[in-house]
Amino acid sequence: MSNWFRTSNPTMREEFFERQYGISSGATMTLNGTIGKSALLLAITVAFGVVGYIAGNFPLTIGAAIIAFVAAITLFFKREWAMPLSLIYAPFKGFALGGISLLYASAFVDTKYEGIVPMAMAGTLVVFGTMLLLYVTRIIRVTETMRTVVIGATLAVCVFYLGTFLLSFAWPGVTQLPVFGSSPIGIGFSVLMIILAAFNFALDFDLIEKGVQHGLPKNMEWYASFALLITIVWLYIEMLRLLSKLARR
Repeated sequence: MSNWFRTSNPTMREEFFERQYGISSGATMTLNGTIGKSALLLAITVAFGVVGYIAGNFPLTIGAAIIAFVAAITLFFKREWAMPLSLIYAPFKGFALGGISLLYASAFVDTKYEGIVPMAMAGTLVVFGTMLLLYVTRIIRVTETMRTVVIGATLAVCVFYLGTFLLSFAWPGVTQLPVFGSSPIGIGFSVLMIILAAFNFALDFDLIEKGVQHGLPKNMEWYASFALLITIVWLYIEMLRLLSKLARR
């Protein structure tokens, strides 16, 4: 469930940056630096995802997911540890995603959704590219209202997923709720999650842009890259869920 804890990203108003971080007199955050770190974290995640997929070890997948979750929660409170924690999160989350991807791929062997994993990856890239284009061309602008709505909705989703996960230990039937099924309600829910994750990209891009403009400390490159990676991971998982629901119909 760590994918939704990136909603801890605070509002991006100028006074927030000045109060929380101030203007650094040393090395400051740059766009190229953030892009480079984002690419590094994504490459590590993908590489370990391949390892996790090949290994196909479910206990190790669960263990890796737990370690990644702990790293994400820790970074929520310790932003100054962004570099080491993001470098811990990426490989372990990647390994966990590899194991999860294998489960989905195995479930739809010899069906028209046999390529569910590459389809989910392609869908993730398309959504990312589309949101980046819309943001760069200013077709989408991050306003205070938009930020409040997106963060609030994402936090609600985080609480819902975490709540149902914990509740499932006492009441397994909770996983049979319509939103988790392949009915129109379940498919519609997944589509809404994908849309919400897409709008989180806009907040991530805004974080990077504002951070560069305000000359935040260099370490914020790692924090922004980490936030972007979490959104990518969340979107990929939601793509897998949507495709699996469509495949079951």
